[in-house]
Amino acid sequence: MDANTFPVLSLIIFIPIIAGVLMLFLPKDQKDLVRGLAIGAAAAVFLLSLFVYLNYNARVDQIAQQQANVLTMAGRGAELAAFNLEAYTPELAQATGTTSSGSLTATQMYKDGMVFEEYVPWLPQLGIAYHVGVDGLSVPMVLLTGMVAVAGVLVSWRIEDRTREFMSFFMLLVAGVYGVFLAQDIFMLFFFYELAIFPMYLLIATWGWVQLREYAAMKLTLYILIGSVIALVGVIAMLYVASDFYQNAGAGVFEAAKAANILRADTPTFNFNLTSVMLAAENGAFDVAGYAGSDALTFAKVWFPFIFMGFAVLAGVFPFHNWSPDGHVAAPTAVSMIHAGVLMKLGAYAALRMGVQILPEGAAVHLPWIVFLTLINVVYGAFIAFRQRDFKYVIGFSSVSHMGLVSMGFATMNLTGMAGAGLQMFSHGAMTALFFGCVGMVYDRAHTRDIPSLGGFIKVMPWVGIAFIIGGLTSMGMPGLSGFIAEFPIFAGMWRASEDITLNIGAFSLSNYYSVMVIIASLGIVITAAYVLRVTSQVFFGEFDREKYPDVDDITPRERFVLLFLGTPLVLLGMLPSIMAPMLEVGLRPVLAILGGGA
Repeated sequence: MDANTFPVLSLIIFIPIIAGVLMLFLPKDQKDLVRGLAIGAAAAVFLLSLFVYLNYNARVDQIAQQQANVLTMAGRGAELAAFNLEAYTPELAQATGTTSSGSLTATQMYKDGMVFEEYVPWLPQLGIAYHVGVDGLSVPMVLLTGMVAVAGVLVSWRIEDRTREFMSFFMLLVAGVYGVFLAQDIFMLFFFYELAIFPMYLLIATWGWVQLREYAAMKLTLYILIGSVIALVGVIAMLYVASDFYQNAGAGVFEAAKAANILRADTPTFNFNLTSVMLAAENGAFDVAGYAGSDALTFAKVWFPFIFMGFAVLAGVFPFHNWSPDGHVAAPTAVSMIHAGVLMKLGAYAALRMGVQILPEGAAVHLPWIVFLTLINVVYGAFIAFRQRDFKYVIGFSSVSHMGLVSMGFATMNLTGMAGAGLQMFSHGAMTALFFGCVGMVYDRAHTRDIPSLGGFIKVMPWVGIAFIIGGLTSMGMPGLSGFIAEFPIFAGMWRASEDITLNIGAFSLSNYYSVMVIIASLGIVITAAYVLRVTSQVFFGEFDREKYPDVDDITPRERFVLLFLGTPLVLLGMLPSIMAPMLEVGLRPVLAILGGGA
């Protein structure tokens, strides 16, 4: 069956849902059967995710050439160098049948980069459909989710308390995360976004650390729900503005998009289709002056900070970050892994999709000040991590620091920095999942996370020690590992953007400040190195006290597989960034085309 007609994305979403529901009908004492069903479902979606990744990687050059053709035929060939694309070739343009006009360029590029699309009308009267697909931005996140799902199930193998319910909720959480990364309908995106929050609350409140779990679960849920509600209000307003545009000034653009097969022929003017909303954005629907009765305001300028920051709460952006470390610490190991490894990326991904990609004028106005919040994330998060005694809190605040780099990459608004942000999302996801796996393995045997109380654990748990060192070197941005490949482009993109971006607040104007922020942000790397070396030295080196920890032994082969499974991509991506960077560039070019582009 052709890869484009096989419903691989639906299988990725619904296999965990079906497995999770089936578990609830199994006898509660059949724990091995529940575990077998959970690992079977997780392995299946991982293999399907890997299939999607490899298939997309094989198409990257073709998609890149199509995007080059679109830019050239739209009279925007000068942007090819900024997007690192090769020159347009008329022969290939004719072969691919690429057609476009100036008002369809970015949306055409986005559509050309979308594969494995599935579309089923659900509520056509409201313009809602089951519409899924993947592009170069979402494919790495889909693979990462599959990896963390497998690792999470294996790490949770020892759970005896209501195993059936735990594995069921974990599968529903995985399905919700997958749904956000795959959704091409905004209603479905919000549906899966909320689906991911509900089981997270139950998993932390029921199976989490007794001293903190109820407080942390409620805090996490309230922060994320309030942020998503604020974003939802802005998105609903956005949909009505787009619909009004298509019924009036943009009617011709709407019909041209249908004729070019960018939109389906039966698409109503009011719809939740992400491509349709992007088309409205490209043609200035959200940039009309006079919004809210002020000539200086547009929809994009007013609503961008609410939509972007509403989603960015889940990404841990300062000052809405302090739910995250508590959530990390209170959660069971597997939930900490998916929380830091994938769920925080979900917030960053949605902020990019619904904020930067749809409201480019708002991004150009607000990201120059939001970047200061990301700088606080990077440096403040690293300082606080350095001061922690609790092993898990160190990793929790470290996660806040490194996620600040992702948002900082978005703020560059150029290909270099944003590609680095995409690499950082994958690298940080695998790295923090590995970190929390290591912490959980130590805690399960030592029953403490107090760093000064530990020591010499590499002698009895060498695999954990080596895995933590690899994760630590990645966190420090050591060349040859994925952290360096991700962080260097972010800083390079910031430096390159310094001359192009100016912050204007009333009569106040600030320029060439991105380069200064790079220098300050580099302190985060130094502090990261300090706390990684401190924790590694105190926990894994020195003398091991057998009398104090008589029950501590080496990890099982299953746990060794988890460490190897999560650690390998950190080395592989660091040595061969070409396995991911080109597909991220393919996914980012439409965003840059609508932003105006940059090197």
